[in-house]
Amino acid sequence: MSGYCDSAPGHPLHGPYHDHEYGVPQRDEAVLFERLLLEINQAGLSWETMLRKREGFRRAYDGFDVDRVAAYGEADRARLLADAGIIRNRLKVDAAIHNAQVIRQLRDTHGGFAKWLDAHHVLDGQPRDKAAWVKLFKRTFHFTGGEITGEFLMSLGYLAGAHRESCPAYARILVLDPPWRRGP
Repeated sequence: MSGYCDSAPGHPLHGPYHDHEYGVPQRDEAVLFERLLLEINQAGLSWETMLRKREGFRRAYDGFDVDRVAAYGEADRARLLADAGIIRNRLKVDAAIHNAQVIRQLRDTHGGFAKWLDAHHVLDGQPRDKAAWVKLFKRTFHFTGGEITGEFLMSLGYLAGAHRESCPAYARILVLDPPWRRGP
């Protein structure tokens, strides 16, 4: 991801995201859900578009409150599909609602989304690679192909590669002990 490390610093949108969010481990359910929702909606578009529409998504999806989004019905779907502040794609809207319902279920089965990620970080005694993560995500969530899953996990520190080693953000993230750095 060295290209991002070269181009993002100083950019009004990419810069702050690169410096303070990208690759930084997160535990908060709303933050994890936001990142998944934004990655899904980014498919076919630029990340800059997502950063520009981020506040629109936050407003439209009730602050990324999993319980509220999981309870959305047809009126909410119609409202979202009419909202120019977000990406108006039925498959992506349906995926957001479905994935919120899945995350709510992960509370019962694993104690939450972050704990589910932690529980699946290791596979056969080794940190799970991207291909294994993609397979797991496709079985668990909707609209989560290889790029979406990979970027989601890299953005949260579960997969390495968010920053090159010479990037100042890399050093700040190492102090946080990201999951990709931990062994089984």
